[in-house]
Amino acid sequence: MKHFVLCLSLFGMLHSFGQELAILKYNGGGDWYSNPTALPNLIRFCNANIGTTLAEKPKTVTPSSSEIFQYPFLHMTGHGNVFFNEEDVENLRTYLLSGGFLHIDDNYGMEKYLRRELKKLFPNKELVELGADHPVFNQKYTFTEGLPKIHEHDGKRPQALGIFEDGRLLLLYTLECDLGDGWEDPAVHNDPEAIRTKALQMGSNIIAYVFSS
Repeated sequence: MKHFVLCLSLFGMLHSFGQELAILKYNGGGDWYSNPTALPNLIRFCNANIGTTLAEKPKTVTPSSSEIFQYPFLHMTGHGNVFFNEEDVENLRTYLLSGGFLHIDDNYGMEKYLRRELKKLFPNKELVELGADHPVFNQKYTFTEGLPKIHEHDGKRPQALGIFEDGRLLLLYTLECDLGDGWEDPAVHNDPEAIRTKALQMGSNIIAYVFSS
């Protein structure tokens, strides 16, 4: 517990620009490393368009590491299995309840595994869908219909789902959207520029919301 107390003091500095973002390297066999150009591209877009000064190369951290407390924003993605052990759960829960934020972008195929693991983190909480009037959709860029659709898979609508504590959004799960694919280099998915721009704008809204909340 001593390192938790020490790390909590870091959260006094969390909500200010100039901090670094990190990618969450989880267990279970899922491809946590997918979309390697996505977050660096989003960071560059944010620095150019919404006034952030984020370090351009995101770090990689594990759920059980005390390093996560150095980063106000963790990003998690992949297609497959996710598994949090007991140490991961305790550390991540402490991180989130102490002021940290986790964005999970489902790259298609994570949902059934992720919902199981989120129940370990917060057994008494449910994922709640964010309405289009939530502030995350109304930062520099306005999304009047909520989360945009970037890639089509099963014909389902995109959803922004969150877990809250005392009104604060701790965790955002973007589903049936594939924001990260839209953040990747243009040649990776050959998305039209308008689609990539929409994805980057929505991503920058998430960053702006977290750093200003």
